[in-house]
Amino acid sequence: MHMLFRTLLHVLFLSRRKPDLGHWDVAETRFIVLPTDLDINRHMNNGVYFSIMDVARFDMLVRNGIWKTMMQKGWYPVVASETITFRKSLNPWQRFTIESRVIGFDEKSVYVEQRFVRPGPDGEPEIYAQGFIRGRFLRRTGGTVPVPELIEAFGTDPSGQELPEWIHRWGEDVALPATRAAAPSVWN
Repeated sequence: MHMLFRTLLHVLFLSRRKPDLGHWDVAETRFIVLPTDLDINRHMNNGVYFSIMDVARFDMLVRNGIWKTMMQKGWYPVVASETITFRKSLNPWQRFTIESRVIGFDEKSVYVEQRFVRPGPDGEPEIYAQGFIRGRFLRRTGGTVPVPELIEAFGTDPSGQELPEWIHRWGEDVALPATRAAAPSVWN
């Protein structure tokens, strides 16, 4: 439940106080590790990272103007795939920033990179964890919004935003069958 409150706090209040962003800009969203974020090891639970990444993406969507367009068109974002790699733990009451950036598109999806950062020993931002998200936009009336329609509606120019080859492979390798296709749970 506290993630709902965190999301509303950012979307309704905090994001609107920050400077607007371009579609390719890095959004910086600040957080603090709360007691409700902890696991039995007394550091931030691995599942909480994904939830906080959601909040940071909503912050980015508000600040780069995509949120407003989504609301007008009756669209909403969903995560199709995500992965994260951990480097250092985040501990109670530590402040950290999530840096979020749209890194490109393929025929079906939008890709976002997100980094959990804290000041390093030299004061420069140091990566604690890094995640990648493959997302889509759906219509409230049903169906997926095609990427060319997204690009047109958001006024983005994807030229020069080539996805790394490994992101293409990752997106294909982790994809499940379409929702209307068979997907039996058979262990090999």
